[in-house]
Amino acid sequence: MYACSRFIAPVAKSTLVSGTKTYLRPLSSAVINHSQYLQQNQIQTPVSLVSVLVFLFVYCITFRDQGAGIGSVFGSLIIGYARNPSLKQQLFSYAILGFALSEAMGLFCLMMAFLLLFAF
Repeated sequence: MYACSRFIAPVAKSTLVSGTKTYLRPLSSAVINHSQYLQQNQIQTPVSLVSVLVFLFVYCITFRDQGAGIGSVFGSLIIGYARNPSLKQQLFSYAILGFALSEAMGLFCLMMAFLLLFAF
């Protein structure tokens, strides 16, 4: 895994950061040019773009979990209402609370993703 990341990360960073068309060059020249770029600019860029994109991907995965959470909350509301219809109002208030918490978690993850994307 380390060997794979050692060859993939320089190419990904050089294509995303440098602005030149390094994706048209052979792999060996992209790695050589990236090693020179990294030695010159390592102090200026403490967080690499590749790591930011990885964290952005991880935070975007949470949107899938947010949808699963909202579906679980409303599924439990339907099941609870089917078992005891007299508790409709209390079950609905708990369902709205669960929906709000699940939505807040998704918005928090979106905020962190934008923070990582634009702040670094």
